[in-house]
Amino acid sequence: MQRFQQYIDGEFLDGEARFPSIDPATGKVWAEMPEAREADVDRAVSAADRALYEGPWSKMTATQRGRLLYKLADLVAANAQTLAELETRDTGKIIRETSAQIAYVADYYRYYAGMADKIEGSYLPIDKADMDVWLRREPIGVVAMVVPWNSQLFLSAVKIGPALAAGCTMVVKASEDGPAPLLEFARLAHEAGFPPGVVNIITGFGASCGAALGRHPKVAHVAFTGGPETARHIVRNSAENLASTSLELGGKSPFIVFADADLESAANAQVAGIFAATGQSCVAGSRLIVERSVKDEFMALLQQKAEAIRIGPPLDMATEVGPLATKRQQDNIAALVEKSVACGARLVTGGRKADGKGYYFPPTILDCDNVASPSLVDEFFGPVLSVVSFETEAEALRLANDTRYGLASGVFTQNLTRAHRLMKSLRAGIVWVNTYRAVSPIAPFGGFGLSGHGREGGMAAALDYTRTKTIWLRTSDDPIPDPFVMR
Repeated sequence: MQRFQQYIDGEFLDGEARFPSIDPATGKVWAEMPEAREADVDRAVSAADRALYEGPWSKMTATQRGRLLYKLADLVAANAQTLAELETRDTGKIIRETSAQIAYVADYYRYYAGMADKIEGSYLPIDKADMDVWLRREPIGVVAMVVPWNSQLFLSAVKIGPALAAGCTMVVKASEDGPAPLLEFARLAHEAGFPPGVVNIITGFGASCGAALGRHPKVAHVAFTGGPETARHIVRNSAENLASTSLELGGKSPFIVFADADLESAANAQVAGIFAATGQSCVAGSRLIVERSVKDEFMALLQQKAEAIRIGPPLDMATEVGPLATKRQQDNIAALVEKSVACGARLVTGGRKADGKGYYFPPTILDCDNVASPSLVDEFFGPVLSVVSFETEAEALRLANDTRYGLASGVFTQNLTRAHRLMKSLRAGIVWVNTYRAVSPIAPFGGFGLSGHGREGGMAAALDYTRTKTIWLRTSDDPIPDPFVMR
């Protein structure tokens, strides 16, 4: 059995306690993880605070910080396969996706390495003849990062990369449901040569670790990816230290298919949008909104593709859908499908937990036309697609925007003017047209409503980890005039 350690102040340490990690493909314990509690959290945050204000990190130039990020990127690329195997073993995400995704993660670190010495201040043309005024951008402070188990090396890179480029230090809390790859990533940060305390990586449970981290008085910003309910706890917690927050939450993303679309291409994109990663993606295109005249044709195509998907061991490169990450998730999805069918949704395919060991659930399609189905409202975070149809563009838009979320959306049409109308009218932070589930370090990522606020990726993310300082310099040699009049 493998035994992992946390990383605090440049040292690999056991936690105050330990807990088992379960392999979702077998349902059996495969590793032992360190459990950080309040004392560990305080030690990690204090180390990050010292590194920010007293240690060598505080004296490095932006270019030097960038060089360290480049070295980290190279190490991630060189160790991508090991990291991918750990993520697959600990979370059940298939190896063909973790291998490709983690190799691409290195590009995020390279992008922010290059940005480190491009974060600029500005000179203000102030309305006072005897003053020069300019703005400096400085690191916002110690950042608490709370990362979920799904795509965790990607979801941590979009936080760690810009924060390091901006000069921040951090404590990263890996999810207790699959922390192995982030705990291993700590060894790469150590090897890259970041000074002690700059990057700290721990794991533990919400009440004893996450809550203590979010409310710590030395934390200036909390970057969180997860669900809305946990986000509410984080925001309430931040009242203790008045930390700013960036929240990348869930979604119930619409996937709109018009009759003039390339149906084969749209069907492949829909499969990628809901069944890839076993549906465990915040941008999952879980609501198919299809024009009524092609609904039957498109549904038949989707059913054929869904039933041909290869379900199997996640470490097998031929597997297309692996297990869900936890038994809890498997049970929640099964219950929501059952509830939706009871409300009138028609089960097209799938819908029942797979027999045997592991937390498997088959690709599932629910026809929800003219039904008030819970599956159209609640986020499954699993391989379940809910389908409704429309007759007019206005109806498609109304159905798409009928959600509390607003993360992603997809539009499939050959009509360019229609696509532009929908781009402007869809209430979502991301609109993919004739494609789906594409990402880049250059493009901001984030949503509206219950999908959170703030952006990850692009220059916007790096600026979120800075604060501005206004500097006034009086250039006159004359004595200051009347001290009782504001200048």
